Amino acid sequence: MANYFAPSGGLPPQTDLTTGRAVFTDAYAVIPHGTMRDITTSALPHWRDTRLWVIARPMSGFAETFSQYVMEVAPGGGSDRPEADDGAEGAFFVTGGEATLTVGDRTEALAAGGFAYVPPGADWTLWNRGNAALTFHWIRKAWEPAPGVDAPAFFVTSDDAVTPTAMAGTDGAWATTRFMDPDDMAHDMHVTIVTLQPGAVIPFLETHVMEHGLYVLEGKAVYALNRDWVEVEAGDFMWLRAFCPQACYAGGPGPFRYLLYKDVNRHAPLPRRG
Repeated sequence: MANYFAPSGGLPPQTDLTTGRAVFTDAYAVIPHGTMRDITTSALPHWRDTRLWVIARPMSGFAETFSQYVMEVAPGGGSDRPEADDGAEGAFFVTGGEATLTVGDRTEALAAGGFAYVPPGADWTLWNRGNAALTFHWIRKAWEPAPGVDAPAFFVTSDDAVTPTAMAGTDGAWATTRFMDPDDMAHDMHVTIVTLQPGAVIPFLETHVMEHGLYVLEGKAVYALNRDWVEVEAGDFMWLRAFCPQACYAGGPGPFRYLLYKDVNRHAPLPRRG
């Protein structure tokens, strides 16, 4: 059974060293799990008994296309008015507990490993009806219309339900669990889980237009980010701007897995003159 890291908050003792692994550059950022403490949480209107860590948000020099929250909802908590933006689509990945998600007249229970996509403009609610804390990732993006393309439909699936796609020539050592259909042009973002077995590598410096958010669910690795090699482990978050060179070497005793966001399937917007 897979393990999915979730932050627990708290505060380090006064005896701890201040030096850490957090890095923020023009090309990438690393937000280690040790920065996700009680004093760095946020709250949202109309969410009851809920706190969150905002690990990505649109701003100059940082994430441009998405926001990402690590949500923690106490038993009995949740919201009947969760989203303030009618144009926002949402992707949800549960790391612990159980979510009761209602979209329109359809209600689904999502346990650890569960994934859901909620389209823009949907009428939805989310509650923790269980006895333990609910933790999940909430990725938000403004859906970009395209001529002749309808918005995607609501769907649910899970890590266990999706067969990983092995990368060519790797014998499954590097594989991707694809929650969205890569051929469906309605989707302007993909959310996947990338798995590298111990010793597996991304064997070249990827350099591409897609912006990335990577949250490490399990294991550890060394990641090449622009000109630097950075060691990361479960609970760390990485943001990579478009065209930031990237590669990876999985160095732990077990699998290295991360939840990956990227923007896809749309023209690059062009500046207008005159």
